[in-house]
Amino acid sequence: MLNESRRRAYMTAMQVVNWLPRTELPFAAPSRPELLAPLPLPVEQTVAAPAPAAAITPVAAPVVRPVVERPKIEVPRPSLASTRNGAVADAEVAALAPIKAAVVPPPRFALQLLRAGRCLVLVELPTGEAFQSRDPSYMLLKDMLRAAGLPDSPQIIGEPVRWPLLVRGQLDQGPAAARDFVQGFVLARLEDEPCACLWLIGLPAVRFAGEASAESYNRELQIDGLGSAWALPGLELLMDEPQRKADVWQAMRRLMTRWKTIDD
Repeated sequence: MLNESRRRAYMTAMQVVNWLPRTELPFAAPSRPELLAPLPLPVEQTVAAPAPAAAITPVAAPVVRPVVERPKIEVPRPSLASTRNGAVADAEVAALAPIKAAVVPPPRFALQLLRAGRCLVLVELPTGEAFQSRDPSYMLLKDMLRAAGLPDSPQIIGEPVRWPLLVRGQLDQGPAAARDFVQGFVLARLEDEPCACLWLIGLPAVRFAGEASAESYNRELQIDGLGSAWALPGLELLMDEPQRKADVWQAMRRLMTRWKTIDD
């Protein structure tokens, strides 16, 4: 026979939590009364009896509460005036920002100054080099001087003006500087000996000495400090487009009295 402590150890080893002996065991502890109570019926076999009608408590109707709408919070939108003011402010800020001036490359040209009778001729060098006696462009210039009643062997004055003056350096060589240099160069020659009319042949001569454009071809210009001038297309342009020679001849006939004397 097992005593109580060994019996409990044995049952615990078999994972038996509650157990009830069939007969009274010697040396056993008294049984607990709750273990001797009859077991309840299973749930699925229990049938609930209907409650009497008098015992039924009426169910109160649900209380309907009024729906309270939440106040709508409107987000303020920027008005048209404020939008315009903001745009104006942005424009003012942009206007105050430093503006970087566009870098203009220096113009490139070569000009030669000649004297033919009472006229000075500032002519573009088509190749950038000084005229040679058999150059087609120089032959055309001689024909134009002869048709104008001027000496066809003009005197070369100084070296050709080549722009830009320096390949490197900090010197300003933009269009304005080129204009001042060319006009100063011609003005110095006019102080040595005045002329009746200054011929400007080629767009660089018209632009930087006469401050005009190609639209001024075959017109007379009045230049401050340089006096009366005649704007002409370049020699290369006249050779490429011979039809321009007729306009040159008509303009020459109008201006010929500028440099021709009574003796001529």
